[in-house]
Amino acid sequence: MSQTKLLLEVVQDIQTLADSLQVLCDALLANESKVEVETPVAKSKMKAKTKESKLSLEDVRAVLASKSQAGKTAEVRELIEKYGANKLSDVNAKHYADLLKDAEAL
Repeated sequence: MSQTKLLLEVVQDIQTLADSLQVLCDALLANESKVEVETPVAKSKMKAKTKESKLSLEDVRAVLASKSQAGKTAEVRELIEKYGANKLSDVNAKHYADLLKDAEAL
């Protein structure tokens, strides 16, 4: 192929890329206006629900470990016992959110 044909193909590819970018930009702008319609209250409620439902044993363990290392081992032990367990892994997962709230209050 000659250099001229190669350059024409490059120009055509660049035009195709520019068209694709324009379509993407239009889609993003259209989506942005839809996002602005959502209320901030609904967003915060959704975040709270997902945060509570995604708590894992490791999340709770990390917080309690930092409290324990800060010299609050006895208080951490009391919190675990408050939720009817002798060790953290025995605490029911439904209590993780409350346990974290109590731990953060220490």
